[in-house]
Amino acid sequence: MNSLWDRYQQYFLRHASTGFALDISRMRFADDFFGKMEPLAQRAFAAMADLERGGIANPDEGRMVGHYWLRAPQLAPTPELTAEVTNGNVAIREFVARIHAGGKFTDVLLIGIGGSALGPQFVADALGTADDRMRLHFFDNTDPQGMDRVLGALAARLEHTLVVVVSKSGGTAETRNGMLEAEAVYKKVGLDFGKHAVAVTGLGSALDKYATTGGWLARFPMWDWVGGRTSVMSAVGLVPLWLQGLDMQALLDGAAAMDAWTRDTETLQNPAMLLALMWHCAGNGRGEKDMVVLPYKDRLVLFSKYLQQLVMESLGKELDLDGRKVNQGIAVYGNKGSTDQHAYVQQLRDGVHNFFLTFIEVRKGRDGVSMEVEPGATTADFLQGFLRGTRTALYEGGRDSITVSIPEVTPFSVGALIALYERAVGFYGSLVNVNAYHQPGVEAGKKAAASVLKLLARTRGALSAQPQTAGQIASALGEDAEAVYHALTHLAANDARVRATAGAPVAADAFALG
Repeated sequence: MNSLWDRYQQYFLRHASTGFALDISRMRFADDFFGKMEPLAQRAFAAMADLERGGIANPDEGRMVGHYWLRAPQLAPTPELTAEVTNGNVAIREFVARIHAGGKFTDVLLIGIGGSALGPQFVADALGTADDRMRLHFFDNTDPQGMDRVLGALAARLEHTLVVVVSKSGGTAETRNGMLEAEAVYKKVGLDFGKHAVAVTGLGSALDKYATTGGWLARFPMWDWVGGRTSVMSAVGLVPLWLQGLDMQALLDGAAAMDAWTRDTETLQNPAMLLALMWHCAGNGRGEKDMVVLPYKDRLVLFSKYLQQLVMESLGKELDLDGRKVNQGIAVYGNKGSTDQHAYVQQLRDGVHNFFLTFIEVRKGRDGVSMEVEPGATTADFLQGFLRGTRTALYEGGRDSITVSIPEVTPFSVGALIALYERAVGFYGSLVNVNAYHQPGVEAGKKAAASVLKLLARTRGALSAQPQTAGQIASALGEDAEAVYHALTHLAANDARVRATAGAPVAADAFALG
């Protein structure tokens, strides 16, 4: 028998109830790899079991991590938490039913950032159809032109657009800014924003109070034990996606089914552990190779972007759980097949070898019968040919790959796919001893941005009718000259009152009011 065929049979795992399959046969791990890694794998299984029982999984913040309870509330560690999740979902379903029955709203504008937008974006794009009950739109940045573009598309339907604002703390700058921009447009055209607005936020947060004061239509909870990047199965995703008309119960069921499979403590029978171990093998437990994700399905084009946040925010850490400097992480990028046949696969095949691949195969091409685009071959046949051909060509070139196969893109399979990678990330964090459930680098970036905003305000206040250079203003303020220069160029581009005169070199550029 062909040795690769033997290896495929040995390292191919499939699951009847989900229809999922995992092939790690094209990863070049040593024969003794699993034996060496077994103690770490069992430690990771134990850590995950403790997390699901309600242990403090995020020691930095002293909180539990419970996104697994969102699709199986009965597994939450207390009856109170079980009731919160169950009753919360019932309240969402009842609210959505009222909105659909009322017939007033045709569109939903979700305002969020990071996981508070990216999860719903991925699911909406993967599962949406022309027959959706409501159309979904997003503010996922503090880019004013991006907001203008979305609001411009909604201008004729603003009266029929429901706004869902998502922020756990209520103080996230990008989300707050988007909310204020949207509210201003509603007021400008004479609409009561509160009668169009829904909040998804923490109890007692700034947003919760703002929504209460403004008489918003509804408020739904965000719990501190659900992180943004794992929140799509909470109210963060359930509210907008049920409004869109998607079968979110099937998505929850798919995730629950995958969770059940990935609780198996037999390493070679657990697909999430196998993924984590392959990531460890490929990058020597140090993230030395990038993860390229290639879903061969247009509906999954945002999956690589979704995984980029899930993997990189979870695993990209300076310190491990023992406080040692380790600079861990795995870089993730990708687009879709077979688009990438005509983009960066050339480099993957012949260029720098700093990656491993994950192919996402969707076995069903389309509903109904496909025509033949040439004798004996359909478009789905070509897609399969490109996937398998690329996998073979890359392996022959010394490039390793994993293949995840799913039956078709349905709410159930998308839920299972999300759950598979959520648990793989958790396992990998345990394998390399990092906290996969906090994001200190993100918080550091927020603090740095706040400093920049303060400098902008001080720089604006230092301007006068007399032209001054960045160096002169910086000296007066006691600030760094380059930082002040960037503040001045921003002000000149965005404030009609600020005039800039180019000099040579840039240090001679002058700025004045008038």
